[in-house]
Amino acid sequence: MTWWSVVRFLHVTSAALWVGGQLTVSLVVLPLARRLLDPRQRGRVLREVGRRFGAFTGLVFLPVQLSTGVAIAWHKGVTPSSLAQPGYGRILAAKLLLFCAVMAAAALHGRANGRGRPAFARAMAITSLVGSVGIVLLATALPPT
Repeated sequence: MTWWSVVRFLHVTSAALWVGGQLTVSLVVLPLARRLLDPRQRGRVLREVGRRFGAFTGLVFLPVQLSTGVAIAWHKGVTPSSLAQPGYGRILAAKLLLFCAVMAAAALHGRANGRGRPAFARAMAITSLVGSVGIVLLATALPPT
């Protein structure tokens, strides 16, 4: 195993925890909370889940993704101009743009929840989740170099 295997492992594991966490909250926690908890309890539980997931995002996910992503790109010789090239460059550019959009949607989701705008918060949560799945699809489409 090489150092770059460890870097890739951290990158993929962090992404899996992020997307897996979104799917778990959306497909397991939310339906159960809606069914089993009264509105007051549900709001409290979901706010705390959101706070913890937000803390994970800020303290673990983003630092790991950014540092390992930059390291991997450097290792593969990616330059700003290579992001316009067919194949690896363009797919990586699309992945990076979608990543930025997902992070913006996640931030807007948290802000909307905090300001009592549930419809907008839900739309941003769905946008973030769908975009995250799109990032995974783009990552699997990256050709080996």
